[in-house]
Amino acid sequence: MTRIEFNTLVMHQASSLRMHALHFTHDSDDANDLVQDTMLKAITYYNKFKEGTNLKGWLYTIMKNTFINNYRRFVKINSFVTMTDEISSAQLSFSSTVNKGEPKFVMEDVRKALGKLQDDYYIPFIMHFEGFKYHEIAEHLQIPIGTVKTRIHVARKILKKDLKAYDYTIRETAA
Repeated sequence: MTRIEFNTLVMHQASSLRMHALHFTHDSDDANDLVQDTMLKAITYYNKFKEGTNLKGWLYTIMKNTFINNYRRFVKINSFVTMTDEISSAQLSFSSTVNKGEPKFVMEDVRKALGKLQDDYYIPFIMHFEGFKYHEIAEHLQIPIGTVKTRIHVARKILKKDLKAYDYTIRETAA
């Protein structure tokens, strides 16, 4: 496949990528930026793509990793403590309206638990979570389907152990 053919195939995935980007960012402008970054990386690393693999899955993996890296960078940049004695009314208003409470802490714990997973478990688990079939994951990662199933199973066990504190909460809300 020539580079021009590859670029054309990538460009045809733009609308599908945008839907996934909106799922990640929940903001139209940020989604457009994420799609643009994803397509730029895909075109830049054209030689890493193996012909015959799932292009959409490959692009999705690039997008997911780009989003995670950008999120981590954003958290590092914005994680500072206000050292002033007085907090302005604008800051108070912002903090009281943006506070998401318990769900925010739960999602942070889920992200931390996912971040602890080794790539061998993380990638197949996330791909399966996002709707890819076992055979698509096996094809994309070039590993046997049995290995894919095992890695997803192990990832679930690790996550269940790391998120055990929420086991009681889940049972209570289901009852």
